[in-house]
Amino acid sequence: MVKHMIIWKFNDGVENKEDKALEIKAALEGLLGKIDGLTKMEIIINKLPSSSGDIMMDSEFVNNDALMSYQKHPLHVEIANGIVCPAVKERLSLDYEA
Repeated sequence: MVKHMIIWKFNDGVENKEDKALEIKAALEGLLGKIDGLTKMEIIINKLPSSSGDIMMDSEFVNNDALMSYQKHPLHVEIANGIVCPAVKERLSLDYEA
């Protein structure tokens, strides 16, 4: 199994960060069952005040090939380019075998 974790920080220009977080959560969690090899998609939006990021993705894939396929999948690319990227100024990721 491969874990794919991302932490995003919103652009200062995002007017309603809570609504944007909910939009991203719904879009990305909606990918579960639609992309082969994606076995978990959880978007965490209930951060504590001590957090330096705004939203986190915790996802799992059957293997690294499935992760690489996900990153190029049209459904993922549409969400990343259309919803996520325009709203964020920072993105950190960590992938590892579990």
